[in-house]
Amino acid sequence: MPAAQDRDRAFFGHPIGLSTLFFTEMWERFCYYGMRALLVLYMVGKLEDGGLGMSDASAGVVMALYTASVYLLSLPGGWIADRFLGQRRGVVAGGIGIALGNLLLAVPIESLFYPGLGMIALGTGLLKPNVSTLVGQLYSAHDTRRDAGFTIYYMGINIGAWFGPIVCGFLAQSETFRGWLAGAGLDPQLCWHFMFGAAALGMTLGIVQFLVGWKRLGDAGLRPTIPEDPKEAARDRVVLGAVIGALVAIVGLFVVLDLAGISVSKDLIGNVFGIGLLLGAIALFYGLVKGARNHDERRRVIAMIPLFIGGIAFFAVFEQASTTLSLFAERFVHREYLGISVPASYWQSVNSTFVVVLATVFAWMWIRLARANREPSSVMKFSIGMILTAVSFAVLLPTIDNITNIQNVFVFAKLPYFEPALDEAVSPLRVSPNFLITLYFFSTTAELCISPVGLSSMSKLAPSRMAGMVMGTWFLATAIGNYLAGRAAGFSAERGYDFLFYTLIIGSLVAAAALFLVAPVIKRMMAGSEHASAPADKSEKTEPEPLPKARVVKDD
Repeated sequence: MPAAQDRDRAFFGHPIGLSTLFFTEMWERFCYYGMRALLVLYMVGKLEDGGLGMSDASAGVVMALYTASVYLLSLPGGWIADRFLGQRRGVVAGGIGIALGNLLLAVPIESLFYPGLGMIALGTGLLKPNVSTLVGQLYSAHDTRRDAGFTIYYMGINIGAWFGPIVCGFLAQSETFRGWLAGAGLDPQLCWHFMFGAAALGMTLGIVQFLVGWKRLGDAGLRPTIPEDPKEAARDRVVLGAVIGALVAIVGLFVVLDLAGISVSKDLIGNVFGIGLLLGAIALFYGLVKGARNHDERRRVIAMIPLFIGGIAFFAVFEQASTTLSLFAERFVHREYLGISVPASYWQSVNSTFVVVLATVFAWMWIRLARANREPSSVMKFSIGMILTAVSFAVLLPTIDNITNIQNVFVFAKLPYFEPALDEAVSPLRVSPNFLITLYFFSTTAELCISPVGLSSMSKLAPSRMAGMVMGTWFLATAIGNYLAGRAAGFSAERGYDFLFYTLIIGSLVAAAALFLVAPVIKRMMAGSEHASAPADKSEKTEPEPLPKARVVKDD
C-alpha cells in the first residue's frame, strides 16, 4: 500500500502516469505547432529557395484541408480507440503515424508532400482525443485533484507549442543553420526538410517515452470497451469497415485521376470540402433536434446553435495565426527586434507565452468575481472573448498603409515577395513587431475567455445521453473554423489585407452581439438542465464527474 500511495502522488502530488502523458502531449504539440508555423511559408516559398512555389490561395486551401481534417479525424479516431484499440494503443498508433508523416515531408521529394500531410492528419486524429481521455482515467470520479491534473497536463501543451516554432523556425529560416548546411557540403535549401525531420524526431521521442512509461498508466486505456450485445458489436465492425472504406475510396479516387492525367484544382477540392462541412453541420443538428425526446430537449439543442456558430467564428479568427498572420510576419514585419534577428515563425510562440503568464491571472480574476457574485455567465464570457478577438485585429489597422506600399513595390517590380533584392528597399516600410505582440496579447485573453467554457456550456445544455454527439459538435465547429482560417489566405490575396481585417473585426463583433443577446436565455436553460439532473432525494445524491475548469486548450 505505501508503494501504491507513493506512485499516486509521485508527479507533483499527482499519479506518476501523468508525467508520461504530460511529455507525450508536449512532444506531439511541439511537432504539430512547430511544422504548422512554417507550413504555409514552405508552400509559398520559391522553388529555387526550396519551397513549393504555390500562390497564397493554393497554400490557403491546403492549410484549410489539413487543419480541418486534423479535428474531423479526431471523431473516428476516438471512437476506433474506444471500440477496437483501447486509448493506449490508439496513442501509439497515432504517434507512429505523425512521425512517419513528418518523415515523408523530410524527404526532398515533392510527390510525398500530400501523403505526408494525410498521414499526420490521420495520426493526430488517433492520438489527440485519446491522450486527453487517458488523463481523466488516472483519477477516480470524485478525486479532487482532477482539475489540477488537467492544468498540469495543459501546461505541457503550451511548453510544446512554445518550443516547436522556435526550434523548427531556427532550422527552416535561420541564416546560421543555412550556413552550417553549406559548411557541411549540403544544399542550404534543404533547411525546410530538416525542419520536418525535427518534428518527426520530436514525435518519436514522445512515443518512446510513452512506451517506457507504459506501466505507469496502470489499467488506464489498456482495453477497448466492446459492447456486450453481439449485434451492437457487429454493427461497430460494419461502421469501422465503412470508415476505412471511405478513406481508401478517397485516396483511390485521386490515384486514379492522377494516373488518367486528370488534374483537379485545389479550389474545387476546397470548395467541395467546405460544402461537405456545411452539410455535415446541418445534418448533425437536424439529427440532434429530431432525436430530442421532448420539447425541453429540443429547445436546449436549438440553444446550442448560437454557441456552435460562435465557436466557428472564434476559431476562424484565432487560427489565422498559421495562415495570414504567418505571411504577415514574413512580409510586412521588421526582421529585427531589440537588436535580435527574429524569423517570422518565432512570433507564433508569443501566444503560448501569454497563456502561461495570464492563465493564473484569469483564474484568480474569475474567483474574485465569483466571491463578489459578479462573475459573468459562461455565454457572457464567450461574448467578451469575441469582443477581445475583434480588438486583436483592430490593432493591425494602422499597418494597412504600410502593407499597401510594400505590396506596390513588389507588384511594380513584378517579383515575388520572397525576393532578397527588394528586402532593403521595403525595409523602411515594415512595421514594428509590437503590432503582432499586441495582437497575440488580446487574442490570448480571448482564448482564456472562450476555450475553457465553450464545450462546457454546450455539454451542460445537451441531454446526458447526447454527450458524445455534443463533443463531436464542438470538434466540427473547430474544424469549420480552421477551414475558414485557411481559406482566408486566398481571400486576403484577392481582396487585400484591409478588407480581411475589417471582415474579421465586424464578424467578431456581430458574433459577440448575438451571444450577448442570447446569453440570458441560454443561462436559464443551463440552470434548468442542472436543476433537472439533480436528484430529488438528497440522501441519494451523487456528485457528478467534474469537468476541468481552468484548462486552456490549444486545439479543443
